[in-house]
Amino acid sequence: MASLVLKMSVSLDGFVAPADGSGDWIAAGGSADALSWSVETVSNAAAHLMGSASYKVMAAHWPGDSGPFAKPMNEIPKIVFSDSLTSADWPETTIVPGDLTEAITHLKKEEEDGYLLAHGGVRFARSLVATGLIDEYRLIVHPVILGTGERIFLERLNLTPTSTTAFTAGAVAHTFTPQP
Repeated sequence: MASLVLKMSVSLDGFVAPADGSGDWIAAGGSADALSWSVETVSNAAAHLMGSASYKVMAAHWPGDSGPFAKPMNEIPKIVFSDSLTSADWPETTIVPGDLTEAITHLKKEEEDGYLLAHGGVRFARSLVATGLIDEYRLIVHPVILGTGERIFLERLNLTPTSTTAFTAGAVAHTFTPQP
């Protein structure tokens, strides 16, 4: 049975997106070792899971990119959870409508090895957290304070730390599992 991993970038003050929606803050603390960790996480996934908003952004970007994330993003199967999308132009993409909890439970049972890597937009990540089906959180904390913005954790969630990796430019990757 596959595990469900949510990978997100987080500011020091707990935001995953600033109020203006910009993404430049994610560069704070970026380094070659942080990039390598992220590429490895993305490359080892059995499938990439996302909501329709993230799909639209990624499908417009990755097919024409040649950077280190391009190969795993383009070649590894993608599963998009949406009741509004009816077709996908990005190869290796399947659209799954309906109940998120039911669909994730089915996917976890269907995939024998590895992990399903969820790429968040805020709404999708919150929906996944609410299902209680996330087996591991991989949170990259960037050395930046956003002050305001969007959070994915809206209620208390007790976590057990399983690893911490400090990168040379100040970002830190924390891996947690939820406590029962």
